[in-house]
Amino acid sequence: MLKACYSPRYYAQTHTNSMEKLTAVADVLYENKMVELIDPGMIDVEILKKLHNPQYVEAFISGESAFATVQGFKPWNTQLRDAILSVQAGQLLGAEIALKEGIAANIAQGFHHASYESGAAYCTFNGLALVAKQLPEKRIFILDCDQHGGDGTAIFTNRMTNLVNFGIFGIRFGCKANERSLTRYIHPKQGNFDLYREAIFEAFNYASRWEADLIIYQAGMDCHQLDKYGSKWFTTELLFERDRLVFEMAKKMKIPMLFVLAGGYQELEDLVPLHVNTFKAANEIYFP
Repeated sequence: MLKACYSPRYYAQTHTNSMEKLTAVADVLYENKMVELIDPGMIDVEILKKLHNPQYVEAFISGESAFATVQGFKPWNTQLRDAILSVQAGQLLGAEIALKEGIAANIAQGFHHASYESGAAYCTFNGLALVAKQLPEKRIFILDCDQHGGDGTAIFTNRMTNLVNFGIFGIRFGCKANERSLTRYIHPKQGNFDLYREAIFEAFNYASRWEADLIIYQAGMDCHQLDKYGSKWFTTELLFERDRLVFEMAKKMKIPMLFVLAGGYQELEDLVPLHVNTFKAANEIYFP
């Protein structure tokens, strides 16, 4: 059975539903026996200080200054703090499971807008770069299929030679290309899934040539045609096809994969089934 990192501590009530959706997705997966849920515990704060500006980390942990809410979650509270510490523990445990078993999930976001100095755009600590930082001997390849470019991860590629970020997006969001940050923009109105599929193939060809040890897949749902940030041509069926293709390629190439939820801004009743579809696709490919 697919193993997925999750704890009830992941839940935090904020002025968005981005943390609340984690529990909503986990509940559906558990009820339908689609995953084995594993509590990852909470990450050691000192690990985060090796990845991010220690002053920012301290501010977020203590909540004692405006720096604590610079990423956008206001007001600060201990529930949010503990949720984030648990989510980041899930990134590391999920990566460990994926490396051993070939596939794993963390029912959380990768927080790809967070850079070294601080969080941004509702991303506290960058859980994608975190894996590369903690596993310096492993080559970590990020396949970021959120609708927004992962500008924070792109910046981290300048700090870590074992990290590559490959972003396929419809909104650049300041994400800059460099030697280890590859960007593929597909127009929200004039694009199509053929272009998207080609970009996925390109990503896997790169990951294979680079001899990636682990792919972290950001299965964003803010690409969906009914999302306020979405691409008009990206239907529910095509998002499911995208997920199946990604899992098929990873399994075929025998590259271990950890996947996370990433963005989605519809009401929970519309959003949760989209995220659940990603787990359905993973189960179809890895546990037929």
